[in-house]
Amino acid sequence: MDPDKETARGLAQLEGYLLWSAAVEEARRQADRFTDELPWLTTAQREDVRRVYTADRVAASRTMFRRVRARAAELRGEYDARYRRLRARCVAVVVVLVGAVVGACTAVSLLVR
Repeated sequence: MDPDKETARGLAQLEGYLLWSAAVEEARRQADRFTDELPWLTTAQREDVRRVYTADRVAASRTMFRRVRARAAELRGEYDARYRRLRARCVAVVVVLVGAVVGACTAVSLLVR
């Protein structure tokens, strides 16, 4: 495999890991803030609420990341298709312009004779 592609893949995996870790840590912080506002809970209840709240936030984050990944794939496909069409148009314009210049040069050289 190409070393550049392997490096890019590794960096993407690292970025994904860091994003996921940050999302889990944020869910834990939110759970702590939430349980801090419920001072009447016992320690066991507080831990249960914290665990359930964290699990809920992690599930929501997972859903959001999946949607973002799917949308990114859609956009990549759309942009690739647009790029291919633009490249084809540019090549066509260059071919037409080169043909026009060659034709004009040929016409001028025939008229000058």
